[in-house]
Amino acid sequence: MKTLKLISKGALEILTVFLLFISAGAFAQSAKIIEMKGTDQLRFSIENIEAAPGQKITVKLTNDSKFPAAAMSHNFVLLKQSADAKAVDEASVTHRENDYIAPEMKDKIIAHTGLAAGGQTVQVTFNAPKKPGKYTYICTFPGHYNAGMKGTLTVK
Repeated sequence: MKTLKLISKGALEILTVFLLFISAGAFAQSAKIIEMKGTDQLRFSIENIEAAPGQKITVKLTNDSKFPAAAMSHNFVLLKQSADAKAVDEASVTHRENDYIAPEMKDKIIAHTGLAAGGQTVQVTFNAPKKPGKYTYICTFPGHYNAGMKGTLTVK
């Protein structure tokens, strides 16, 4: 009987440690949620995001505009470190049918949303790059990047 109690107590301690370990892992894997707005002033309401390498991130972008979609839509496009933001933007301007994402530039993009018209919210979930550094995000709706609609994801 005493042996059974010792085994049960040891098993309970092991189970407790195991459950704490699993809970900590699940917590570490939960997505960091970034809720930002795209404004009529051609800015993201959040221009700096910080994340740990590989951290799961969900970006929710709400278009805060009353203008028609053809005049004022926004997207979120996170670029690889090696990407030239201006080149991606310029190539995308003619791809309305593809939410202003140039198919030939997909290899320069980590993650992106579709377009959000006024009052709409779009979102994307992705893992932050594993390599520490600064990653640019832009809006590729025509004219928005050139007007300053960009931000930085800092992985550290």
